[in-house]
Amino acid sequence: MVFVGDVALSPNGEMVAFTRTRVVEEENRRHRELWVVPLEDGQPTGAPFRFTDPTREAWGPRWSPDGSLLSFQSRRDDEATTWFARVGAPGGEAFRVPGVEGAPLWSPDGEWIAFVDRAEGGEEGERAGWIAPDAITETPDRERFDGRVLTQVRYKSDGTLSLLPHPDARGRNQIFVVPAEGGEARQLTEVSFDVGGVEWAPDGSGLIFAGNPEGDADPFSQRSDLYRVEIDDGEVRMLTPGDAVYRAPALSADGQTLAYLHQPEPDAPTRLEVRGVGADGTLTGEARILVDGRGVSPGGPEWTSDGESLRFTAQDRGSVHLFQIPAGGGSVTAVTEGERQVGSISTTPDGSWMAYTATDAVTPDEVFLAQADGSGETRLTDFNDGWLAEIALRAPERLTWQVEDGTEVEGWVIPPVDEGPGSHPMILKIHGGPNAMYGHTFFQTFHLLSSAGFYVLYPNPRGSTGYGHDFMMATRGLWGLMDEEDFLAGVDAALEAYPGIDPERIGVGGGSYGGYATNWLTARSDRFAAAVTSRSIASLETLWGTSDALGTLEQHFFGTPWDAEETYRAASPITYVGNVTTPTLIIHSEQDHRTPMQDGEMWYRSLQSLGVPVEFVRYPRSSHGLSRTGEPWLLVDRLVRLRSWFEHWLLDEAPHGG
Repeated sequence: MVFVGDVALSPNGEMVAFTRTRVVEEENRRHRELWVVPLEDGQPTGAPFRFTDPTREAWGPRWSPDGSLLSFQSRRDDEATTWFARVGAPGGEAFRVPGVEGAPLWSPDGEWIAFVDRAEGGEEGERAGWIAPDAITETPDRERFDGRVLTQVRYKSDGTLSLLPHPDARGRNQIFVVPAEGGEARQLTEVSFDVGGVEWAPDGSGLIFAGNPEGDADPFSQRSDLYRVEIDDGEVRMLTPGDAVYRAPALSADGQTLAYLHQPEPDAPTRLEVRGVGADGTLTGEARILVDGRGVSPGGPEWTSDGESLRFTAQDRGSVHLFQIPAGGGSVTAVTEGERQVGSISTTPDGSWMAYTATDAVTPDEVFLAQADGSGETRLTDFNDGWLAEIALRAPERLTWQVEDGTEVEGWVIPPVDEGPGSHPMILKIHGGPNAMYGHTFFQTFHLLSSAGFYVLYPNPRGSTGYGHDFMMATRGLWGLMDEEDFLAGVDAALEAYPGIDPERIGVGGGSYGGYATNWLTARSDRFAAAVTSRSIASLETLWGTSDALGTLEQHFFGTPWDAEETYRAASPITYVGNVTTPTLIIHSEQDHRTPMQDGEMWYRSLQSLGVPVEFVRYPRSSHGLSRTGEPWLLVDRLVRLRSWFEHWLLDEAPHGG
């Protein structure tokens, strides 16, 4: 497979740049490059071509306002740095702009480049922050001690192989500015927290940004506020009242209206709001709610070129599309359509064209171009067509069913590629989250199982996103206890709709929350003859104490394990593990800090003690994201092990199970 993303359409609409990622199999790594497609009047004038050095990593393209420069991030000399290339005329080698040490954000007039980088300060050296500055205990030899002394709550993060340093021992991410031609970087902000979501004011007089002033003092805090910093003197002013989550700021072209996302409480819908902006840059008047978030949950807003409307992406029943709403209020309308997921949208400043990626259930992401209203779509890349032409795939078929309270649940079924006569096994695949969704995108695992002779059922049970806020929050405090009905009723619906499924050969699998649900279903039901549980959860109490997802379980279960002891226990698979008879493959990553290894170990020890056939695969150098971003060879190894486990118990040794 070839993967595309980071789409950047040039200001004049004559080039679209993007990141192209491929696997270098013999080196067990991924390689990223910048590619470009030349355009004229919305049509490609040539084939996509590589823009950057093929021996170097490159990603994250950004255009200067006049389109003469294309910036990108590149790892050279073992360090990721910001590089620039001239476009349109012979430009020679990529070059550095003195002073720019992060992804550039040009001012509207092109005079300044802003970027976010870690400010100087704190300890130096590779062990900086290993010993908490406020530690009480002492060591006889600080240089010799190579362990950690922790006093902070947030001391690990998934995707990092080592523990995090104490926050007081490092500088915070701040905004810096440099003249566009280069020079000494000037640190514009000196706030006590990390900044993000940076955007220039249209007149270039300042920048808007977001941040959580309570982040280090209270790692469980989900607060975020909006701020403005002045370009001339660095004065910082807080724009929002400091009582909720405000993020994704977007100023109108005339600078008189600010759009942003607002979540009043952790479990409340995310709203798209607008407020007026006064002459001094502060917010005026009352907020107007354009999208209340109960139906469509909006992503970060962007203004249309005429300033009349706002656009955002949102999940919608398995799809992801671009939506639009008038800035003065009105109905939300879809700009892109179809059973697919679009992303990485880039629009020309005049609003004529937009470029984006799109994927569906049988096609990986490719790059597309369309007019800004979604019409006249043209596909610009075909990187995956060659290998797709050499294999057989079955398209998924939509399936719906109702649960006892009348709620409709949606899912999809992929039949076996070589269905043939007789009966076939089926695998129930469960997504993570639980606040996530399956949908119209390319899933390698599903097609791998379909080609091996399995039906594949993948549902969006209650708790999933894309079906409204109430649907998403339905499982709060009731993980497993509520959505097990959705899964089991879905299996029944598939059996009724597809007579070729053998009811004695049903498997189940998933990762993260999907691993939790796999453990739950095999402990609460005798329907499954084989299971594969990945990065799973056995005990919500141990997960609370070890996961880097601080505050998540408090939000979902109304408090800590001692606040809601019975709720945690009732929703933990380990409470019911004594009922498991399903042969189970356990897959876990050694550096998973989201659902740490101890839950996989707990489930393994339990099934061993029960005499249940079980196998435990532990992947080194891998985090919670192994199935998406892990080392290519380990990712493939995982797929083959998953398939071979189901083949053994559902094809070679069938029937087995409860």
